[in-house]
Amino acid sequence: MKFVVTLIKNKGVRNLILMIDNYDSFTYNLTQYLSCLKEEILVYRNDCITLDEIETLNPEIIILSPGPCTPNEAGICIDVVHRFKGKIPILGICLGHQTIGQVFGGKVIKAIEPVHGKVHPIHHTNQGVFEGLKNPLKVTRYHSLVVEKESLPECFEITAETNEGEIMGIRHKEYMIEGVQFHPEAILTEMGMELLNNFLIATRKQYEQVKKCV
Repeated sequence: MKFVVTLIKNKGVRNLILMIDNYDSFTYNLTQYLSCLKEEILVYRNDCITLDEIETLNPEIIILSPGPCTPNEAGICIDVVHRFKGKIPILGICLGHQTIGQVFGGKVIKAIEPVHGKVHPIHHTNQGVFEGLKNPLKVTRYHSLVVEKESLPECFEITAETNEGEIMGIRHKEYMIEGVQFHPEAILTEMGMELLNNFLIATRKQYEQVKKCV
């Protein structure tokens, strides 16, 4: 039996966001945040939608949710990044962030120490999703893996790090693809909704620029 997807509609919505749910309860916190931003969100679990179905839906943005395990166990997520990179803006959160790093050649390794439900300060470059946010920024972390800094490919820039130098944010230099290792939707994360909105704003600015050139 196919998993019944969740569709959250709002009055005055903009365009469709597709959320790939990696079987994580935080997915619903994310949808609530996006709903507060007047977004329409369609949620599919990572083994209940195909690449062709995503192509047909033609979402404005794809978000890869947090989840357990590694990118290799994240259902369709690796294939989604391969198929839609450079075509549809992609935001990865926690496991989704690790998936993005791995697809482009980065290694996903054990963190210095596992952190679950802890709040830590991170330092960012004020670029991408971090534009205009507090710096340092207190964020909530739930993970035991990270994208290895030494193997991060040249096509990415690091946008946020911990005091110990572990990657907390990455941004593709050419495509609208970003990832954050922490949970912006966690209540103890500072300015989490603003972070998500930054990605939406940047995506729509790029769409408008493309329209002007057509």
